[in-house]
Amino acid sequence: MSTLSGHRFYFIGIGGIGMSGLARYFRRRGAEVAGYDRTPSELTNQLQAEGIEVQFSEDARLIPAEFLAAPPAEVMVVRTPAVPTASPLLKYWEDQGARILKRAEVLGIITRDKPTIAVAGTHGKTTVSTMIAHLLTEGGVQCNAFLGGIAANYGTNVLLNDNAVVNVVEADEYDRSFLQLCPTQSVITAMDPDHLDIYGTAEAMFEAYAQFAIQCDGPLLVHERIARHFTDRSQMRTYALGSSGEPSAAHVRVEQGAYMFDLHAEGRVMKDLRLGMPGRHNVENAIAASTVALRMGVSEDRLREGLSNFRGVARRFEVRVNSDKAVFIDDYAHHPKELDACIASARELHPGRRITGVFQPHLFSRTRDLAADFARSLAALDELILLEIYPAREEPIAGITSSWLLDQVPMTNKVLTTRDGLLELIEGRHTDVLLTMGAGDIDRVVPALERLINQRHEP
Repeated sequence: MSTLSGHRFYFIGIGGIGMSGLARYFRRRGAEVAGYDRTPSELTNQLQAEGIEVQFSEDARLIPAEFLAAPPAEVMVVRTPAVPTASPLLKYWEDQGARILKRAEVLGIITRDKPTIAVAGTHGKTTVSTMIAHLLTEGGVQCNAFLGGIAANYGTNVLLNDNAVVNVVEADEYDRSFLQLCPTQSVITAMDPDHLDIYGTAEAMFEAYAQFAIQCDGPLLVHERIARHFTDRSQMRTYALGSSGEPSAAHVRVEQGAYMFDLHAEGRVMKDLRLGMPGRHNVENAIAASTVALRMGVSEDRLREGLSNFRGVARRFEVRVNSDKAVFIDDYAHHPKELDACIASARELHPGRRITGVFQPHLFSRTRDLAADFARSLAALDELILLEIYPAREEPIAGITSSWLLDQVPMTNKVLTTRDGLLELIEGRHTDVLLTMGAGDIDRVVPALERLINQRHEP
């Protein structure tokens, strides 16, 4: 923490998954931590329970007194790139002359003290980074981990260990944040066009990933499908399901509701591994995570145990209800490729059953840029319930609405509703396998849906 000035840290956007992880880090290190977010959430409730003061108004007078009274040099302000420049709190701290850094800059600084494993990719990075952290922990390799989701095994998005020998971080491509990192080894899971509101073109996004790869001074593990972008990297290796090389997985199958596979990695073959987290795409994620864990010295026995007891990440193919009468799975999927993986895994695990999907599009720009792909992906459902677009940081774009997207989905059983109207809609119809998908605030209604489905099928 010596490279960051001050003993007080104020976070603008503290309820974000990455921001809350940093807030917890500094709190653990003995600093005074406070912050602002737009609305209360489970994460902000947890932060408050841990002694971190959170305000939900941008009125600067509500900043804790000890922060207001402190010399500006003693306050470090951390902001998420989604915070608008017109934010009254941002303006207040600018006027005070406080040092203001983006979240990615702070993460880059605090991970330079030891070797860092960074996981990037337009999808899969949260699961892979969390799985790596879990496998290292299970294997006795002490680590700090800054994750983009809540690890189910630990109930948190940050693992902190005073004796850590390595950092594990999720490397976010949004706003080119991952270019603040200088990892000693990296994984790149996917590069499907996304965040075009930032990059403009897919080619510009690919160039950013290429720069991220250059900044890695050790092994680079990339998905076989995107290997062509990194052929100039001497330490690059590829992974994939069904690959003839290694690392790869073979003999992938479902047994008693769980995925089993044989792993070929680091010159070894480990047969009949069981993955505790459902989803065929997560077997692929396990290839990458297991390869890194083996490189870091995790034994085969501990790797086998770690994969089996890995409970996944909140909202990553999270099974909320699972019975012969009803299944309910919640997933963060907000890109067409993620929707494809989620729906395909649900069909493989529950063959022959009717799948109803509830999808909340995230961002007007992403909906506009990927509309044709969204329409194709959603058509793989038996029934679609489409919610209004979650705007996040964006203003509406003329003509880009959920109704416009719904018209493009080539299926008959489809309907549009609001998030607030979803529960009543589900109450009035039978669902066999229900998927909720999206990265906005759809998660706020998930607990109520789970209660409804359980009550409906109580004996």
